[in-house]
Parts: sequence; C-alpha cells; structure tokens
Amino acid sequence: MDFYRILIGYNHTLTSLLHYMDYTNFSYLAQCYKTMALICMGPLLVCLPLPAQAEFYVYKENDGTSWITDRKMPQEKYTLMATIGRPTAVVSCRNMTPSKLEKRASSYKDAIEAYSIAYEVDPKLIKAIIAIESCFDRKAVSSVGAQGLMQLMPATAKELGIDNSFDANSNIRGGIKYFSLMLTRFNDNTELALAAYNAGPRAVEKYGGIPPYAETKGYVKKVLKRYANYVAKSSTALY
Repeated sequence: MDFYRILIGYNHTLTSLLHYMDYTNFSYLAQCYKTMALICMGPLLVCLPLPAQAEFYVYKENDGTSWITDRKMPQEKYTLMATIGRPTAVVSCRNMTPSKLEKRASSYKDAIEAYSIAYEVDPKLIKAIIAIESCFDRKAVSSVGAQGLMQLMPATAKELGIDNSFDANSNIRGGIKYFSLMLTRFNDNTELALAAYNAGPRAVEKYGGIPPYAETKGYVKKVLKRYANYVAKSSTALY
C-alpha cells in the first residue's frame, strides 16, 4: 500500500510502481506489490500532504503491507526496511537516444541560460540535472509525484511560488532557484548540492555528506558525468 500511488492522482499504474521498485533493487517490496491487492481510497490517505524534496522511507507494517512515505512511522507498528533518495522520472527516459535528447534540450536552451545567469549557476550543470531528472520531458512525473523538467515535488514548487510545474519556464526557474539555494547552503559544494536536490538538505546534513542511499549516490555520479560531457563538448566547440 503506497501513499503516493493514491495521493498524487497522476494515473500511475501498479506496473509503473513495480518498475520503480525493481529499478531501485527493492525486489522484496516489488514482490509484495505483485502478490497483494493494494488499492486504498481512504479519506485519510487522500488528505495527507505531499512532501518537499526529501528522503523517502520504505516500511513494512505488522500485517505484511509495505509503504513508501516521507513520514517517520511508529516503530511499534512499522518496521523500517530502507531509506532511499528521490527516484527520477525513469519512464521519460525510456528508448532515449543522444540525438533525441539534444533535440528536446534545444527547446529549453534560452530559459536555462537566462535563469542560470540570474541565479549564478552554470547552465551546463542545470542541463545535466534536467537530462538525468526527466530527459527534458516537461510532462514527466516520477513514481513519487515529482513533476516537470526539474522534477519538483508539489510542496517544493508551492514554496518556490510555482503554480504549474508542467510549465517549462516556471519549472526551470523554480528548479534553478532551489538548486542555487542548495549551493549556498552547502558552500558551493556541487556534490553536496546535488545530493540535497535529490534527498533533501537535512539528509545531507545528517550524514555530513552524500547520504548512503543508492539512488542518491547514483544520481550525483550520473549528473556529474553528464556535466563533464557537456563541458567537454563546449570546450571542443570553441576550436
């Protein structure tokens, strides 16, 4: 039973959630979904608020039901199975080719450069973040409800003054602003800012570095690798 499959209301299917669980190697939890009917429309779940950019917890209830939530649950009823970083919109990156990705990216070049200048961030780094987060799919929605190009959680978008995360210009502005805040918070340490963008700043502060979550560690490596590629291509283009 998953908070977010019910809460976000974005017509995610059980199949997409299973893909996410398998993708993050939580095979035991994926099997739980496969063997149980886990549709819950209770009013309590519907009314729970969505989280900001943060870490997520995988719990197993005493009756065997598994949950994914950003909330700490009572230990007498729930067993914490794992803590994970925020998954990216992997569905949006299926069957992606370099040429298709660059074609998508070209549509947002001006907005990325304009807001990167405004918030004093390297536009090539922002491009790398978007490539990993959503493969430049402005309609992307992840399995936990992050939205748009830079995968803003609804609560984060609201805090940033973004009314529509599927509006590319607004999403880019909000995402760059949030990342800029993370850079400031972590003294311009790019790795820590990226980790905070994925798992939340409190997780980074808690561990005094990149949290030990496979999703977050992988996210930071993938973004930095893509960023290095963009920097190399930019340097080559000058000659």
